Amino acid sequence: MNKTNIGRQISNAGYHGRICLLTFAVENQCRMKHNDVLDIKTVCECNRCLGCETLHPQATLIRLNGKETVVEESVKFEFYAILLIENCVDNCRCCGRRYYDFAHATMVFLTPGEIFCMNRDNTLPDCGLLLAFHPDLLWRTTLNRHINDYTFFRYRKEEALHLSQRETERVLRYFNDIGEELHHAIDSHSSILISRLIELLLDYCTRFYERQFITREDKNKELLSRLERRLDDYIASGRLAGGHFPTAAECAATLDLSEAYFCDLLRFETGRTLTELLHVKRLEAAKRMLLAPGTTPAQVARHLGFANVMQFSFIFKKLTGVAPAGYRFARN
Repeated sequence: MNKTNIGRQISNAGYHGRICLLTFAVENQCRMKHNDVLDIKTVCECNRCLGCETLHPQATLIRLNGKETVVEESVKFEFYAILLIENCVDNCRCCGRRYYDFAHATMVFLTPGEIFCMNRDNTLPDCGLLLAFHPDLLWRTTLNRHINDYTFFRYRKEEALHLSQRETERVLRYFNDIGEELHHAIDSHSSILISRLIELLLDYCTRFYERQFITREDKNKELLSRLERRLDDYIASGRLAGGHFPTAAECAATLDLSEAYFCDLLRFETGRTLTELLHVKRLEAAKRMLLAPGTTPAQVARHLGFANVMQFSFIFKKLTGVAPAGYRFARN
């Protein structure tokens, strides 16, 4: 069974939190072990498990510094969790960092109920910060309306965000602000202010992820080339004729990506969704097929999965300005 050291300190630069010793009874109370997973139900349980004082029942900021032990191989937070990983011993290869990525710090975003394991030796990072907040914190806040727009919460750990020094400083600034607000006495403004600070943090992370797509431009082009070859093969195989269209999940799996990361990558690099890209590919294939001697519009429509030749003719003429029957003549 793997073991991990977990830090206990509710502080960042600018404020200090009291460190609480864990007792065996409290540890057993907050640990619900199933298949070697530490299942943490609430923010308060998270604080107890990691030896941290509860300042707010729905949000916490915990410094991880390698002073406690979690014997479970993985942990499941039943709430949102954001990990800032510092000084990763294996240079965060377990979080997908490569030579073309920044190496100052790494961020991982977890949705409620997601199971996380840092690597085979550590359940949680030895050095970093954990920001945890329950969905109930967002009730009646602007963040509640578009938390799902931050698609990187649905990325894999291996698709983590790798920060430059300047980006890390910006992120730590918001962690500090959140920590200071958590230390403020709870009042009617607490949830709104904490959620707004979290929202600003997530907005900056969106910007930094877009920068990372740019940093990985060469790698992304390779992935998109593989995708286009797969779509071309799929179209040529005739599987569209049976109404079987490739899904984003299937394409993402072939590229070893999560569906959310795949869709964001495709949109960022091409400005299109998979459906739109497939539509373009079908039109290109239709043009090639119509130039082949003896090929009829009906055969093309059937091969490319259109409902009927009328639908195909309408779409083709709308996009090219000429009907399929006259395309070969127009090209000649």
